[in-house]
Amino acid sequence: MNLGETSLPIPIFLAPMAGVTNAAYRRLCREQAELGCEQRPAGVFTCEMITARGITERIDKTFAMMAPDVEDPIYSVQLYGTDPLVVGKAISIACGEYGVSHIDLNFGCPVPKVTRRGGGGVLPWKLDRFAAILHAAVRAAEPFRVPVTIKTRIGIDNEHLTMFDAGRIAEQAGIAGITLHARTVDQAYSGKARWEAIAELVQDVSIPVIGNGDIWEASDAVRMMAETGCAGVSIGRGVLGRPWLFRDLASALSAGSYALPGSIDRLPGVLHSASSAQDDGVDSFPESIDRLPGVSPPHKVSSLRCGTLRGPRVLPGGRMTTGVEFGGEPRGNLPSCGEVAVMVRRHAELLVIHFGDERHAMADLRKHMAWYFKGFSLGGELRYALGLVSSLAELDDILARLDLDEEFPEKELHSPRGRQGSPRTKVAMPYNWLTSRTLDNFDLTGADLDTSGG
Repeated sequence: MNLGETSLPIPIFLAPMAGVTNAAYRRLCREQAELGCEQRPAGVFTCEMITARGITERIDKTFAMMAPDVEDPIYSVQLYGTDPLVVGKAISIACGEYGVSHIDLNFGCPVPKVTRRGGGGVLPWKLDRFAAILHAAVRAAEPFRVPVTIKTRIGIDNEHLTMFDAGRIAEQAGIAGITLHARTVDQAYSGKARWEAIAELVQDVSIPVIGNGDIWEASDAVRMMAETGCAGVSIGRGVLGRPWLFRDLASALSAGSYALPGSIDRLPGVLHSASSAQDDGVDSFPESIDRLPGVSPPHKVSSLRCGTLRGPRVLPGGRMTTGVEFGGEPRGNLPSCGEVAVMVRRHAELLVIHFGDERHAMADLRKHMAWYFKGFSLGGELRYALGLVSSLAELDDILARLDLDEEFPEKELHSPRGRQGSPRTKVAMPYNWLTSRTLDNFDLTGADLDTSGG
């Protein structure tokens, strides 16, 4: 697919997630995607959602959250705003002063504090304001030749659908693509994503549709594209604690089907070394980690030995496996506990570079630990220690105590990650919001003032 004038040979998108998709995590995911394919760019990796008003008011926190992955060829930022003038001005600043090369507009947030003021996933119900924001955004981005996309949902609930009107208005405004989270606002993150809605939107619009919702494995992305005809996929919660999913996605989409490599891909930051095990047809992982400038040297992490890839074996029914099949379907290589430990260490290093000190880096890393080691048999003591880690040296000591040869827990395949919650009996909205499809006398001045993201 094309993103404006940029060709995307690997149409995968990292969905913005508050407190997660900072420059360090985006780089980690991009590195993995680039391991899975030769084409560049290997996807679009978008920063966490920030408010347009935060940019126009020059709030330091906002610009800190916009920090780019300087090696990424696409500098992608997601904006949230309810005022066309503010959104347009914010885009002019972002593109003209900071070199942003892709703008995504969020119209899918289901958080009550946002929707009760007329923002997020309920804003597309007001067709005039929705159209005004899109036209203002495209006009502001046009001098910089920057494509603008939007993200939205099926509708507010089953009786108040918005995706078809949103798609029509997006086409008319010159929007480059639309990401559809295949849930309604009242579903939030609960229940099952309705991929059939993605297929319906694909049939209804001529601009690229990017599918989102319930992509937990690379096979899910391939199946979504095959079943819906969407041009690309956007992954959010599925990548929590699993940045290697982008390697599998890139490999699968670049090959047109699952690639089944004969050896595990090396992770960035790991030194390559020969092993006698290779003579037996088994690839093993090296024992040391490259150093990054400005990062203190590892301590016991140098003793980490990552797990090995099993050779072919016979499955029930006589079917052979290459050693990279799990759950009855071909897959990219799933990491052992030791390989996850290497990934965690890489993440820690990138966070130190991003924040400039170990204290802030480790504080950010701690929330990822439960995701990284979900399903592994670490035991309460090690999980507790990982949740309190405060320095790279301490992290190295803890990682060295893991059972590094433990295989990835197969039960976690296709398992939801991150927040899910329950469907809402009622979506918080301004009084009488649904009585008209136009804004009328509603005041949205405060709709984006306390939204996360500055």
